[in-house]
Amino acid sequence: IMAAASLSRSGSAALTFEDYSLYNNLSDEELVQVAIERSLTDAQARNHHHQSHSSHNPPPDQTAAHYSSPNPPSETPPDPYVRVLFSSSDGFYSHREEEPLFKAIRVGDANKVKALVTCSGTNLMLPNKPGWLAIHQAAWYGQDTCLRVLLSAQPGMINKRTERGESALLVAISKERLQCIEVLLERGADPDIPNYDRETPLYKACERNSAAMVAALLNHGAAVNTHCIQGWTALQEAVCRNNMEICEMLLKAGAKHNLTNMYGISPLFTAAQSGQLAALRFLLKHGADINSQAADGATALYEAAKNGHEEVVELLLSQKADANKPGKTGIITNKHFIGIKDIVSMLIQATSKTRVCRTGISPLHLAAERNRDDILETLIEAGFDVNAQLSVERSKLYEDRRSTALYFSVINNNIDAVRMLLAAGANPNLDVFRPLMVAARLGCIQTVTLLVEHGADINACIPTHPTTFPAVYMFSMKYLPMFKYLLDHGGHALSCFDCIYGNQPHPPVETSRLVRGHLRYSDSNLTDTQQIRGFCEMISAPSICRWAGPIIDVLLDYVGHVPLCSRLMEHLNSYSDWSVIKDKAAPPRPLLQLCRLQITELVGCQLVKKLPLPGSLIRFLKHQEGPVDDC
Repeated sequence: IMAAASLSRSGSAALTFEDYSLYNNLSDEELVQVAIERSLTDAQARNHHHQSHSSHNPPPDQTAAHYSSPNPPSETPPDPYVRVLFSSSDGFYSHREEEPLFKAIRVGDANKVKALVTCSGTNLMLPNKPGWLAIHQAAWYGQDTCLRVLLSAQPGMINKRTERGESALLVAISKERLQCIEVLLERGADPDIPNYDRETPLYKACERNSAAMVAALLNHGAAVNTHCIQGWTALQEAVCRNNMEICEMLLKAGAKHNLTNMYGISPLFTAAQSGQLAALRFLLKHGADINSQAADGATALYEAAKNGHEEVVELLLSQKADANKPGKTGIITNKHFIGIKDIVSMLIQATSKTRVCRTGISPLHLAAERNRDDILETLIEAGFDVNAQLSVERSKLYEDRRSTALYFSVINNNIDAVRMLLAAGANPNLDVFRPLMVAARLGCIQTVTLLVEHGADINACIPTHPTTFPAVYMFSMKYLPMFKYLLDHGGHALSCFDCIYGNQPHPPVETSRLVRGHLRYSDSNLTDTQQIRGFCEMISAPSICRWAGPIIDVLLDYVGHVPLCSRLMEHLNSYSDWSVIKDKAAPPRPLLQLCRLQITELVGCQLVKKLPLPGSLIRFLKHQEGPVDDC
């Protein structure tokens, strides 16, 4: 016995009244088996639909901004009907075959379609598994003749929608079937029925970039200002594709160029963002607001500059776009400058430096942070203040409370940018953690040298982490050549031997994150002097104590008579080869050493080389060790 088992739209597995006549000669056992088979088939269909819906329809709050449909049509239509075969003699079995009506539509056999519709009494309102009617099948394959036959037989199905909310008109537009579109519109199809993403046929026609489809819809009264689920309009789709013919038709039909999507983006913003020059000219000609802002405060000029659309930037500036319009955070103006150099040059002329200063961040900061040396050079040449500092609020966004463009370049280890900023007059002593400390921590002797040569304070302390000795030593003690360089150029050595405990036992060592090389600001207030770190404590950190002997040895070359506290003596006693360093520290110190210290103190280490003395003596005074017998 052969019978077709069809699913109802509700997906019920129970046998319906219409089905009963097909199965009234089956036994109870066979009827149960049919019900089971239909139940399994229905479950598979529901699972397929759920997966399809999940993959094509993400929740709105997880969907990124885009120009195209988030719900594009699949490359193949849904499965057509299947026929289930039963045999009472050989037992129960089944196989799938294409439903005759859908097959006839697919191949374009209009005569067979007409025969099936008029003679066999096929129910045209009964959908197949994914809610796909015969009318959708005809629209998908562009079979306009079959479409006329179907609509003549059942005009009431013209606006029926699939389970994705697509009318036959929307299916035809998605597949660009112009003849089917004309048939549907002539027969009264509603041109404004959207899918479940609220995309109308007109929106999809603009997305397909088809002027012919747009014209057909507008001629039949399609609404032009409907928003899709993310707020995009048909005009924004046309602008994104730079199709002036469609834009012209939409505006004549009443499209509004000031409507925005859920992100506050207008069509003009879209044109600037995507670099569509012709669309931009068109919108400006029709009165679009050149200075409209998105929800985050961004302007069309900002988007064009950010995306490197040089001609668009030039056009916007020529039409008096405001380059000084601040965003919600005040940073939009500055971000104009991080792009193509030619664009930056144009923007500089239109930007108020005073307005930039009010934002709390300079474009120099952004250029330095992103290692844009070309932009940095252009900004410096344009006269932007190389010593501009971040506002307190912006500085707090960084753990180290950085504030200058120089700091950004130093921490990026960008020597060229450091050299450029220092040559332009950047002050290396403005940040809480000095750039010199950062360079020392990175072990970059070139940057250290540049900073010292331009006046970096070697002996600076950190207010939030006070020490009895220059704070930069904490980051340079592992690099003895750098450590010695700092001492040669005015670093204090005597303070390293100050210790409140002297020969008495010292408390246990408490190393901080700062000692381990991190630069982290702290708002904690000092409560007593115990928080002031001494050199003997810092040198006892596990990561540094292995170099204690050589470090003390170097320091002794820059001091006269100094006592070694019990902690320093412990270090020198921990390794037999360091006993000579203890002898070096024992009084009396050599007269030659004391004279060197006295001369350096009186003259200053920077002026020693200018003294009218023999070269060998100059080298000795500058700690460039060599024989001094001929002095």
